[in-house]
Amino acid sequence: MTVIPKVKRVRGTQLLKSVCVFTLFFLSMLLIIFAMIVINDPDGWTQFMHDNSSRMISLLVCTFLLYCIVYFYYYYEDAQFLARPANIALIFLIFDVAVILSFVFGKYISIYARPSAMLALLCLFLFNRRQAIMFNFVYSLLMFVIDTYTNNFVESGWLNAMYFSLMLSFVCGTFSVFVGGAVKTRGGLLLTGTFISIPTVAIVLMLELSDLAQLGWIQVVASAGFGILGCMCSAILTLALLPVFEVMFNRLTVFRLRELTRTDAKLLLQLKTEAPGTFNHSLIVAQLAEACALALGENSELARAAAYYHDVGKLKQPDCFTENQSGYNIHDELTPELSADIIRSHTKDGYDLLVANHLPELFADVAREHHGTLPIKYFYAKALKLTGGDADVKDYSYLGPTPRSKIAAIIMIADASEAAVRSSPDRSAENVEKIVRGIIEERMDLDQFENCDITMRELTIIKQVIVAALSGVHHHRVEYPAIRFHRGGSVDEE
Repeated sequence: MTVIPKVKRVRGTQLLKSVCVFTLFFLSMLLIIFAMIVINDPDGWTQFMHDNSSRMISLLVCTFLLYCIVYFYYYYEDAQFLARPANIALIFLIFDVAVILSFVFGKYISIYARPSAMLALLCLFLFNRRQAIMFNFVYSLLMFVIDTYTNNFVESGWLNAMYFSLMLSFVCGTFSVFVGGAVKTRGGLLLTGTFISIPTVAIVLMLELSDLAQLGWIQVVASAGFGILGCMCSAILTLALLPVFEVMFNRLTVFRLRELTRTDAKLLLQLKTEAPGTFNHSLIVAQLAEACALALGENSELARAAAYYHDVGKLKQPDCFTENQSGYNIHDELTPELSADIIRSHTKDGYDLLVANHLPELFADVAREHHGTLPIKYFYAKALKLTGGDADVKDYSYLGPTPRSKIAAIIMIADASEAAVRSSPDRSAENVEKIVRGIIEERMDLDQFENCDITMRELTIIKQVIVAALSGVHHHRVEYPAIRFHRGGSVDEE
């Protein structure tokens, strides 16, 4: 079985909103460019614009076309991205901030001190490597257009500065994407500034050595120093701005992922304190999900983090779930209908709790989807027994929706597999394989994977990984002899 992904379309109202946001940020960029022209020449900016009216039109058209490239990139590559105006706002806000900072550093320090790699690094961590390279290309051309058609460089000695800026922005930004892709900590991000300074210095020296006789060694070395400063500032500014964008737009970066998966994170600490059984279950499911995602080439850290939070809805009534009970079972006193309603509500409760705490949308989706529309077998069977077979399975099923991502599907299988194997007296590799295979086949029969792009081959890989992992986690131990040692060397057999 190969599930063919459905084509997702953007509704007209969503597209209209995204166009409005696009227009707003295009106008904001024009306002920023106008402010730059005024600041560069407070007394003569009106004369400059009058004498260069055709250049101003060219500047407007070029800027608009570059912005359109970004917009249509998403329109054809990921239309659903446009469904949220906040996504468009995030992209162009990064452009605005990058242009402003480049102007400030270039005007008041040096053209080489511009944080040329900052936009690429921000896009790398907020989006992905492919988009970061594309955005850096557009940004490099945008700065070249601004430098060419405005009064950024009016002195004769700076006629080639715009070409220097283009090379620095494009090469250093692209290089930073490849170097920064391996960074996993905020401290490691600072080291990225050191690494990207190597090509920066090389570019500066190659560009300025041709004018060595005119500039002198002191100027060349100073330019190289400013280039290093620009690289370090790129890393520092990225480090400072990332948390702002993470919070403002609820974006999930590798740094935030690690912060959210610390055991002292707010909800995880609450889970560990109030529902220790659920917490321990989540830890094992997280290990399984991480291993499966790694085997499928998915984001393993994202899968692990989502698994940590998939059962936080149980915090509302932790004592109603078996893993948190110690002898007394409240469901012995409740009707099957009420028990089923309590059990299935933990998915929606988890979704609401994660949304209320401003955690990533994927976490909330996984919490709501990890049981799909599956029946709650125990209470359905209990209801059948009490009613003589007169019970509607829909009244004893989870409300869904079914998983809409591979990570949600992985966690659905890992969650059920861990619980089933833990409750089984036979934990041999053969029986574990039988249990996991049955869980996957049952979910396929009930169409639980119809809304996520997952294949039979991937389901087989998931089964193999989970079986291998659970066989190691829930393995049999040898029985220890009943001997107790005492101080002095005496031994008692119990």
